[in-house]
Amino acid sequence: MLLQQLVDGVATGAIYGALALAIVLVYRASRTLNFAQGELALLGAYVSWQLTAWGLPIWIALVISMLALGLLSAGIERVLIRPLVRRHQHLPLIIVTLGMMIALNALIGWIWTYQTKEVPALFGSGAVAVAGAAVSRQDIGIVLTVLAVAIVLAALFGFTRVGLRMRAAVAAPESAELSGISTGRTMAIGWGIAGAVGALAGTLIAPELFLHPGMMGPVLIYAFAAATLGGLDSPVGALVGGIAVGVIENLAGSYIPVVGSEVKQVVALVIIVAVLLLRPQGLFGRKELVRA
Repeated sequence: MLLQQLVDGVATGAIYGALALAIVLVYRASRTLNFAQGELALLGAYVSWQLTAWGLPIWIALVISMLALGLLSAGIERVLIRPLVRRHQHLPLIIVTLGMMIALNALIGWIWTYQTKEVPALFGSGAVAVAGAAVSRQDIGIVLTVLAVAIVLAALFGFTRVGLRMRAAVAAPESAELSGISTGRTMAIGWGIAGAVGALAGTLIAPELFLHPGMMGPVLIYAFAAATLGGLDSPVGALVGGIAVGVIENLAGSYIPVVGSEVKQVVALVIIVAVLLLRPQGLFGRKELVRA
């Protein structure tokens, strides 16, 4: 049924959009692609699970997880990322984030083992009928939550003093410093918010996929495709891109026999390559003007 495939694609795409939001936040704060963002989200999901295993309600566990991952991400930015950003060393930045991805995954497996764990759904069980299609309450909650976060972040960047300072620090760091804006502080804020959003994404995703150390690998690929499609500097674009990727992936897996369910990740690669070739700034991104 086409309508069911579309609904499932939107729900899946919202998950990709949630992680894409964290990727966009880091990029906006430091012009860095954080390849460890998926593992940070995974760590947030494990923290939420551990707190629920100790008896805390899932929503309280989520808030604590978001705070913890926000502080951890800000600390990572201060210790590992900021020195390389200030030296304009982009290749070492990529290597460092890849190293973090491997190290965090190994640490998670060492602490919590590689057995699958079940995280409670934040929005309960059951489903509702929408125009003949069945939609779970969890999927509805994920879509609405990610939409709300994207709107809040767009408002943060567009209309608040903190957001304007973050934009200025990225666009012209030297001029921003001369104007009294601490570029280091704005980067830490961006990474901290990304860590919190990542923990939210991981905790939202875990009930859908079941929690295990390899859970975020495929999701990260789709999230990068979503961020690329929507624009690496657009929170709303991350959500729109995530939904588009989810719908395209779901339809391709269902209606294109060559793709099927086993090689759907090729869809993400095709989207990334197509966007980089045809519109590198993404659907909602802006071209960067460089003075000759």
